[in-house]
Amino acid sequence: MFTNTFLFGQVINTENSSASGIKNSLPQSLANEGLCTIEQPFFTAATNRAAANNETLFTCIAGSPGWDSKRLSEQAATEGDAFALISAYQQYGIDLFKTISGQFVFCLYDADQQKLVLALDKIGLEHVYYFQSPGGVAFSTSLAALLKHDEDANELDPQNIYNYFYFHSVPSPGTIYKNIRKLIGGQFLTVEKGRCTVETYWKPDFHETTDQSTESLSSEMLDIIENSVAQYAGKRATGSFLSGGLDSSTVSGMLAKVRPGDANTFSIGFDADGYDEMEYARLASRHFGTRHHEYYVTPDDVLSMVEKIAASYDEPFGNSSALPAYFCAKMAKEHGVERLLAGDGGDEIFAGNERYAKQGVFELYAKIPGVLRGALLEPLFLHNPVAKHVPLVKKVNSYISQAKLPLPDRLETYNYLHRHPADKIFSTEFLQDIDQEAPLNNLRSAYHSIEEASILNKMMLLDWKRTLHDNDLMKVNHMCELAGVEVVYPLLCDELIEFSCKIPSHIKLKNNHLRWFYKEATKNFLPYEIIHKSKQGFGLPFGIWTSTHKGLQELAYSSLYALKERGIFHEQFIDETIRMHQTVHAKYYGELVWVLMMLELWLARH
Repeated sequence: MFTNTFLFGQVINTENSSASGIKNSLPQSLANEGLCTIEQPFFTAATNRAAANNETLFTCIAGSPGWDSKRLSEQAATEGDAFALISAYQQYGIDLFKTISGQFVFCLYDADQQKLVLALDKIGLEHVYYFQSPGGVAFSTSLAALLKHDEDANELDPQNIYNYFYFHSVPSPGTIYKNIRKLIGGQFLTVEKGRCTVETYWKPDFHETTDQSTESLSSEMLDIIENSVAQYAGKRATGSFLSGGLDSSTVSGMLAKVRPGDANTFSIGFDADGYDEMEYARLASRHFGTRHHEYYVTPDDVLSMVEKIAASYDEPFGNSSALPAYFCAKMAKEHGVERLLAGDGGDEIFAGNERYAKQGVFELYAKIPGVLRGALLEPLFLHNPVAKHVPLVKKVNSYISQAKLPLPDRLETYNYLHRHPADKIFSTEFLQDIDQEAPLNNLRSAYHSIEEASILNKMMLLDWKRTLHDNDLMKVNHMCELAGVEVVYPLLCDELIEFSCKIPSHIKLKNNHLRWFYKEATKNFLPYEIIHKSKQGFGLPFGIWTSTHKGLQELAYSSLYALKERGIFHEQFIDETIRMHQTVHAKYYGELVWVLMMLELWLARH
């Protein structure tokens, strides 16, 4: 297993002091500036980490970056990405972002300009944290490293415990610690003469094309995906996640195309009704001729790993599909795979989530004349006491109530914290310092970051942060790291993201058919059954298993009983959650039990 930490640096304000010295590997000329100390970076043996320095520049870069010039690409291939980064900076300065692409996080220190730059790729495929104090700025790809470095950073943030319960992960740019933050995709941080600033270097340009046919666009998309898979596969021992869905099947099929007879695919199954998609994974494997590997996760597997996984995360993380992702990556590692191709991102760039279609239905309400809405429909359905007792009218009431909410607030209509009062869930003392609007404000900020876009594109843009960066990528990155394999995302390459921005919204989602364009583009590549199957994924049947498996039940309930003692939640809420899981709906309340259990397991370790 290797750690994801590629650097651990601190920039210290010493403008009025003597030269502080640059430790170990850095040249003495940097120390003579008397402005900055960078702690000795510690690296892993992983091949996608690199460091370089010359007399005035020091760089460190992680991930799988690409370079948009032949010269830099050749230098990266011969000398490494860190040296290519130095060349890019020497030529373009801070405008170097126009020449770097792909999956990366880097730091660069310029002694001549007395400047440090910390940057993250466009989508936020990687993660990086920083801590600002009167003494300077510390930064790392590991929260644990920052906490070891500075005890002042080690204060939990009640607001982000609340936010965790809302989102099931801690949303960027905050962290579970009050004084530590993380960069969002497309951002860079600079430290110059004691001043720290965070800026955005990239936002998507949704320029919907009108001069290309669907056939032409389809061919272009498939070429981009094939090239992306070929580039990421390279000559390394590479495999692919294969759930049997659109995205993993596309990536696996392209891997088989660029490596005929040498494509390994890995699938996870569950012996539980409604959770197992192995038949579709097998279908895709047969269709493309891959060497297929399967593993069925059991309740005992979950029990053996859940505490370790909860504790291994830098922050509380409540996505239960982390467990199957880990076992899939572990299986790949055991079969000699060094790099896994993941299919994440297709839904978020080609309109595959059910909520996109659902919100389009609600948007129709705004097209009804305002006079008709205000004078007739709302008095009749919203303010009529009789309406509450008529089933069909109740549905209209619900529709109008939701339609009146603006986006993105409407997306959270069914969030547990909007269906139940917070003061019935959290203790009075805990809520005293909580801004209950903060989660929605986080969503609003992302949703409204670009106004010149269709409603569909703005919802997908929101998901690039919320669903991908804050959740799915955090899940897959860390589980692969824990298993000891590297992971890359061919469907989130820069070229495909830019391509998706030009696809007209009305064919991404056509007549409320999710991913209409993508399915049309892949209809001669993917099996018919996969294109037309219902969406499922790597969901874990935890709630169902916990209702019968004594070991899982004991761990889950004992964790919730321990959580009672922390003064965060009302004891009655915890008791009621357990009761509802046991007697009402094991699947639904099992997910709530999981979120609470993972919080307690993380708190107990950290």
